[in-house]
Amino acid sequence: MTLMRSRTQNLLAGIAIVAALLVLSVRPAVANDCDRACLGDLVTQYLKDMAAHNPAALPVSPNVRFTENGDVMKLGDGLWRTASGLGTYRKDILDVAGHTAATQAVVLEDGDKPVLFALRLKERDGKISQIETMVVPHDKSALIFDPAGYEKGNEQMTFVPPASEIDSRSEAIKIAIKYPQGLKVGSFVQTDTPFASEAYRIENGIHTAGTGCTRPGCENIKTQKIIQHPGIHARVAAVDADLGMVLLYLNFGNTKEYGPGRELVTFEAFKIYGGQIHAVNAVLRMASTSATSGWGPELPVKVPPAN
Repeated sequence: MTLMRSRTQNLLAGIAIVAALLVLSVRPAVANDCDRACLGDLVTQYLKDMAAHNPAALPVSPNVRFTENGDVMKLGDGLWRTASGLGTYRKDILDVAGHTAATQAVVLEDGDKPVLFALRLKERDGKISQIETMVVPHDKSALIFDPAGYEKGNEQMTFVPPASEIDSRSEAIKIAIKYPQGLKVGSFVQTDTPFASEAYRIENGIHTAGTGCTRPGCENIKTQKIIQHPGIHARVAAVDADLGMVLLYLNFGNTKEYGPGRELVTFEAFKIYGGQIHAVNAVLRMASTSATSGWGPELPVKVPPAN
């Protein structure tokens, strides 16, 4: 009887050990599944740690790569040294399928000076492996600048479309690319870029087209006169399948309009649902034509031949 009890106890102990090992083997897979909340938390932690000058607190991979305005830097340099707080504007673009978290936000620098900020994080196993940032202070790199403008008349960017109106990932990208195609030829009409009737564009906080734009000739984003950008390049940075958003990195290329040796680069967010572009929000800066994003590849934008 004692022998049988001992065998039974050993068997139960063995089962318990096997069960514990199975639980342990499952835990990493669960922990490594970074959903929307997880990606949003990474953006929140990045912003808070940057404002606190504490890069050591950020969960990064051993070979994390960090750039600011295309320059490779040590994490903790750049805006990490001068950031003093966070502004009130922040719009995340969370790409679960692409393991990517991005945001357009306002950050404070040197006390209370607002800085326009764009961020792209690449996530793997709950850690950050890539950090791409664009920092636009109020200087000659800003071109135009009104951080408070992102919160005025920008309701489309916070609108949550019905699931039935969310375009597929591939279709949303195709629609977004219609925008730089229009820039390439100098006409959104020619490329039939599908803007909704209420569509607008905000650049560095300034309403520059569509609803909210008060300058003559800018009331209609599709018919607004624009210059040609034959050398424009684009890269898809993130696609938010829940909110209907596509984030592109655009290099407008060298044109005479920006002066010799200068080109415009942007992180351009598009609100897309129901097959149309409803809003465009851009964080943009002037850069040298010799500068790069530090990531790439930004590919030449191609315009399909007219039917």
